[in-house]
Amino acid sequence: MADETVEARADVPAGPLPFQPVRHSRVEDVVATLIGTYLAALGVHLLHTVEAVTGGTAGLALLIAYGTGLGFAPVFLLLNLPFLALGAWRRGWVFAARTAVSIVLVGLWTELHPLLMDVRELNLLHGTLTGNLVIGVGMLILFRHNGSMGGLNTLALLAQDTLGWRAGYVQLAFDVVIIALALTVTPVHVVAASALGAALLNLVLVMNHRPGRYIGG
Repeated sequence: MADETVEARADVPAGPLPFQPVRHSRVEDVVATLIGTYLAALGVHLLHTVEAVTGGTAGLALLIAYGTGLGFAPVFLLLNLPFLALGAWRRGWVFAARTAVSIVLVGLWTELHPLLMDVRELNLLHGTLTGNLVIGVGMLILFRHNGSMGGLNTLALLAQDTLGWRAGYVQLAFDVVIIALALTVTPVHVVAASALGAALLNLVLVMNHRPGRYIGG
């Protein structure tokens, strides 16, 4: 087994491996996509409840929703459309298809959560930190099953694939800009809480999504 290699992937180190990694089954991918999008949408719902923001395309969608009065789901779907072609070109149609499904599911879950969960009295800091933490876990699940929430997540993964930059650090750079833009539509104390929450989200990715650490496919 020592001289066997696996199909090249961004998260699998080049060269021989001491064992053959076990790929995820289709059932596992489907279940993971449902769970990952459910958690991500739950986090978005918590952020929307306290009128906080986060990074990535979800953060941009929240900012636009706050500024225009439009719903999060349609804005999120429209923002992601240009990135699907990019994802298909650079990471393949399987990745693009899974990402498209994830985007639609996140939009649908965000419409469902408010109907089932009334959290109007949620504390700002608790809601912001918990929301970002849950989003981070959801994103991590999607990443590990060759999918994403689209948009800037796709760019972060491409930077990791082509340049070797950790996706979490790339995402953090995008998030700094988005959080700064939040000052135009939300109070300073909300932006401060949002910045702390976005840092927590990216910490989840930096610590758990490193090339070579996880080799399930």
